[in-house]
Amino acid sequence: MAKKRYTLSDIKSYVPKTLEFDGEFQALVGQPELKGSWIVWGNSGNGKTSFALQLAMYFTQFCKVVYDSIEEGMSKSMQDALARIPVGDKSKYRFSLLDRVGLDELKSMLRKKRAADVIFIDSIQYTGMSYADYKSLLEEFPKKMFVFVSHADGQLPKGEVAKSVRYDAMVKIQVKSFVATAIGRYGGGKPFVISKRKSEEMGYNVN
Repeated sequence: MAKKRYTLSDIKSYVPKTLEFDGEFQALVGQPELKGSWIVWGNSGNGKTSFALQLAMYFTQFCKVVYDSIEEGMSKSMQDALARIPVGDKSKYRFSLLDRVGLDELKSMLRKKRAADVIFIDSIQYTGMSYADYKSLLEEFPKKMFVFVSHADGQLPKGEVAKSVRYDAMVKIQVKSFVATAIGRYGGGKPFVISKRKSEEMGYNVN
């Protein structure tokens, strides 16, 4: 059972597992701790999946990543999206794509030794999960990070569950016109340009 009460000495001696982000990703979100949840949301055609995949590949510099594509699965559109993402040497053995794996099967996979540290779930709407399911997932795997990809409803994630996850998430990233902007607990805050050409075509002034 996880410890629930900490003394001041415990707090002072706590050593978080921090990911040493640099460059554009550090400017966007700072240097995050490997735990809890993030949420990425945006309207269709604005670069949401492209950004999520770029972020997933960046995470492979530090740890193992699985991308549970519940919405698209193993498909040409996912193949094409991945083909546009720079892939480092570590990504080749630290990244894997899951083809529409449901929550129960995903949990079974994460209980195994050497399971992934960062889990992308795309999209939260297609899981059919409740907020209680979300809380249960985080409680069972407190040392893992979950990144939920969500459709948008105006300026917010779509649906009550996604909106509740947004309030709880350590990092909240909105994607619009191929630009990602973040609010989080680790600093950052500088916009991340997913595609300069596409963002300019959609009226965003990159400069």
